[in-house]
Amino acid sequence: MGFTLTFSAVAQTPYDKLLDNMYKNTVPLIKPEELSDLMQHNESLVLLDIRSQKEYQVSHLANSMFIDYDSFNKHKISHLNKDANIIVYCAVGYRSERVGEKLLDMGFENVRNLYGGIFQWKNQDKPVVDTKGIKTDSVHTYSKAWSKWLKKGIKVYE
Repeated sequence: MGFTLTFSAVAQTPYDKLLDNMYKNTVPLIKPEELSDLMQHNESLVLLDIRSQKEYQVSHLANSMFIDYDSFNKHKISHLNKDANIIVYCAVGYRSERVGEKLLDMGFENVRNLYGGIFQWKNQDKPVVDTKGIKTDSVHTYSKAWSKWLKKGIKVYE
């Protein structure tokens, strides 16, 4: 009698490999599909967009709060409950991981970084909105070089 042993492995995309090399894994990650489920079930979440003002103005996740990475100031978020469920995100997750580390150092307990950032969110057909709250397909890609990682949507960069 014999048996067959099968291994199932999820193939890593080039984008996943890039993220694995960029992330320090200092802030717990949340996958886009997990965040989408939480949002659909009206979970109490604080979404912090860590990108630049230009990036945020093109599009962002609905109901997110703009917190500029380059001028991060802990006083801008001091009003938030330390127990709040906070999700940080940026283009790909690097800048948001850095801000997530600061939040954890400040005593926030439930901080998670959106895996793959807004790029992965949009690549999985999740909605983004413009400054008027209207759904859009446009995503600021930070630069032309980074735009190759956005597979779905309209690429905007300067």
